[in-house]
Amino acid sequence: MEGVRAPVAPRRASSCGLPLLLLQLLLLTCCRAEEEVLMNTKMETSDLRWTNHPADDPQWDEVSGLDDESNSVRTYEICTPDSPSSYWLRTRWIPRRAATTIYVEIRFSMMECSGLNRRHCKETFNLYYYQSDSDEATPTHPSWMENPYTKVSTVAADHLRRIGGDRRSNVKLLRLDQLRGAGLYLAFQTQGACMALLSVRVFYRKCPPLHRAFASFPETIPHSLVEQAQGVCVENAVTPPGEQSRPPTMLCGEDGQWVGQPTSSCACRPGYEAGNTDVRCRACPSGQFKAASGPGGCGPCPANSNTLIPGSAYCPCRPGYHRADSDPTHTACTRPPSAPRSIVSQINDTSVTLEWSEPLERGGRGDLTYTVLCSLCGTATKGLVASCSPCDDSVLYRPAQRGLTQRRVVVWGLRPHTKYTFTIQSMNGVSALSQSEPASDRVNITTSRDVPPPVSGLRRVAASETSLSLEWNVPVLQNQYQILDYQLRYSPKGGEEAGQWQYMSSRSSSVVLTGLQRAGQYQVQVRARSQAGYGSFSTESSFNTLPDGVGHSQMALTGVLVSMAILLLIAIVIVAVYCYRRRVKDSEVNDKTGHYQMGQTMKVYIDPFTYEDPNEAVREFAKEIEASFVKIEEVIGAGEFGEVCRGRLRVPGRKENYVAIKTLKGGYTEKQRRDFLSEASIMGQFQHPNIIHLEGVITTSCPVMILTEFMENGALDSFLRMNDGQFTTIQLVGMLRGIAAGMKYLSDMSFVHRDLAARNILVNSNLVCKVSDFGLSRFLTENSSDPTYTSSLGGKIPIRWTAPEAIAYRKFTSASDAWSYGIVMWEVMSYGERPYWDMSNQDVINAIEQDYRLPPPPDCPSSLHALMLDCWQKERANRPRFCDVVASLDRLIRNPVSLKVTHSDGPSPSQPLLDQRVPPPLSACGSVSEWLRAIKMERYEQSFLQAGFTSLDVVSQINTEDLLRVGVTLAGHQKKILSSIQTLRIHKAPPTLLY
Repeated sequence: MEGVRAPVAPRRASSCGLPLLLLQLLLLTCCRAEEEVLMNTKMETSDLRWTNHPADDPQWDEVSGLDDESNSVRTYEICTPDSPSSYWLRTRWIPRRAATTIYVEIRFSMMECSGLNRRHCKETFNLYYYQSDSDEATPTHPSWMENPYTKVSTVAADHLRRIGGDRRSNVKLLRLDQLRGAGLYLAFQTQGACMALLSVRVFYRKCPPLHRAFASFPETIPHSLVEQAQGVCVENAVTPPGEQSRPPTMLCGEDGQWVGQPTSSCACRPGYEAGNTDVRCRACPSGQFKAASGPGGCGPCPANSNTLIPGSAYCPCRPGYHRADSDPTHTACTRPPSAPRSIVSQINDTSVTLEWSEPLERGGRGDLTYTVLCSLCGTATKGLVASCSPCDDSVLYRPAQRGLTQRRVVVWGLRPHTKYTFTIQSMNGVSALSQSEPASDRVNITTSRDVPPPVSGLRRVAASETSLSLEWNVPVLQNQYQILDYQLRYSPKGGEEAGQWQYMSSRSSSVVLTGLQRAGQYQVQVRARSQAGYGSFSTESSFNTLPDGVGHSQMALTGVLVSMAILLLIAIVIVAVYCYRRRVKDSEVNDKTGHYQMGQTMKVYIDPFTYEDPNEAVREFAKEIEASFVKIEEVIGAGEFGEVCRGRLRVPGRKENYVAIKTLKGGYTEKQRRDFLSEASIMGQFQHPNIIHLEGVITTSCPVMILTEFMENGALDSFLRMNDGQFTTIQLVGMLRGIAAGMKYLSDMSFVHRDLAARNILVNSNLVCKVSDFGLSRFLTENSSDPTYTSSLGGKIPIRWTAPEAIAYRKFTSASDAWSYGIVMWEVMSYGERPYWDMSNQDVINAIEQDYRLPPPPDCPSSLHALMLDCWQKERANRPRFCDVVASLDRLIRNPVSLKVTHSDGPSPSQPLLDQRVPPPLSACGSVSEWLRAIKMERYEQSFLQAGFTSLDVVSQINTEDLLRVGVTLAGHQKKILSSIQTLRIHKAPPTLLY
């Protein structure tokens, strides 16, 4: 086998569209990337001598060949279509240098298996790598298996070579992330492939040194999708204060290109002001300061402060004066307040009320507060002073002990017949900075009478999911007083709310706590109150509420479903009114395009490729956004033209919102730029709640960007797979209705999507589905009675979603979009199942030609599958229009009972090809494991066996509680298993029970 290397187009620097030559040069530097090559077999002048395995049967042959520039290159070939054995080829040790992410570019050719007619032939190979700190590999080490090797990918060919056909090669670019060793080996593994490795290039990307916005950025190797490179400012210049107060940084993309502008600029640092020019910062003279960086000048020191040092950012306070940490540096210095005056105490049994007057001197501040300190003092003995100690937690303060702004506090929970000393401290924002104690005054008091002893015997009488019933023993009093009432406090144990006490009172020795968390643990304390006051709290006791009950869960689920149905009906009425008003408005106002139909004005889509200057289409249909309004936060994926990011868009006068940002990577051609922006020219013509909304474009700076609304839940197919079984039928139908409404809007505009699939539907946080990805979409000729679009020869077509006439004749219409919509319906009702499962594309084409159609997904309503079959009519004229689809779904939503009728179990005799993929009847299953695999619930196999469900007889008696105990918590999975068990019971029942 010989491969021909495709010529590589020269990289072109992009123009950012600004008129000034200097800015053009800077932006050209922004868009330039560098690559550091670690290995390139094209540059080898001698044998590669890579390692073959097995050594006793080497199948990889190293041969010489010529590339497209007639240069001699070394290649490896293998052809073992008759053998299922694994054959390995390992490179020499490749040092990775400083890169943690490297790229492997593989050019190869692959023979088509159908032409070889071999049993074990395959059209893929595997790429592995092994990390090591030195060149330590031998013919036997490391072991030739996936562990210790790490698998990168299974590589499939885009172009397969046929015997006697053209020599088309394949180029694959693979990425290796999070590398740690000093180097690595690459290993290629085949099992029955007939292929040739034409070249292997290993490299990493880096951003070149850059100077911009008074900052210098070094050469940067990205260690993630986007690497933040840090620059430096000129002498005595720093980044300005605020949220962006950090050294200037710039994004280095994984493709080795600088992205956007520096995150912050440089300005004169604090203590320095701009000189006669804007390139020099001079120090503030003595007696002056400058607190912040930026363009401002120096100013005189505030009151009670001064500085003798040039270049001061603040003026130090004079002795005895201070600034609080929260005080700006330009404010005057202040000092602590004097002591409070004239403390008055009023004793009431075991509580005391304290009041005092304001200090004579507030210290020049307005943040005056007071702190109350309590000390318990013993009895003085002869010759000794009474000792005092701080009061414990049983002493309570109202409104608070610290941070008081009013001059009154009530203290209770004191011991009877006990001496206390209360100290009142006056404080402000600088008291903590003073070396002396806060100024204070104090008063001594002695309490009287006896309070109740602590409560004992706290216990749980009953419990539910959200309540606890508690009772305790009545304490015995040793005096003439009686228990007046009880105070109980409780708090969740553990979690964020731990220690946040809630209080309630009770006149009896029992109480019921309500509004608690399900399956929660709470700590509880109780104390009694008599005429002498409150006693101390009891020791903490812990009690648990019950976990969720089945009955309550079902009631809650029913309530949620009813509420959602009501909300959906209201939404339908609102949308209907909106659509009616919109149609009336469109019938009265001439459209910008000037197209007419049936005597009325109708907006028609305009193909941006019909413009002589495609940039004119962008200017007409897409809004230009200033680059400074956009802040990129993270990379969320990669598109055909560059990276896809999440960011924030803040336009002056509008609320900030999240946006999705598609970027055009540097080095693009003018055609790539035109193709990239054409999608914006298409989206900009659409305004519909079920069509992805275009925010605008950025074309006057690098990189070029397209901004759309951000959809939190991503693509519909992956969202459904992650939430398998979590939605009701009415919710799924609501999603389908939204998609159909969006397609009706596109059809009314004479627009064909051509690539309608669940992967191209985006879902927001409110489960609203929106049609997106218009890369394959084209314009329909309005004047044609049968508007179609003929694709270019060899264009890629998504076979599983495409109508038969579009596959056979490349004819695309709104009717072919209706066929694709039927496939989307099947995807939604099967929670993201792959259409036609693992059938090949050719098998799908053959099955459709023989009038076979997809069977209904599990629990799919008959009415929905009937609508799918209507969309899959062979004659496109017989398929429903999207306005008919919307009307049909509205009727189903208004009549939810019609969604409860599903297909009976068992295969349909009219669809033998596809129905062989329906799980076999349970009576044919011989074990629990086989049964779980048949219904695609094999994930629970070990859980069933460990729980003792080892036979189908035992399984037939399972109920919902058993499934919860096994660990089946998803409602959809429970329904699927119980439905299958019901079928099992029917198969096992006596014949007389079937009638």
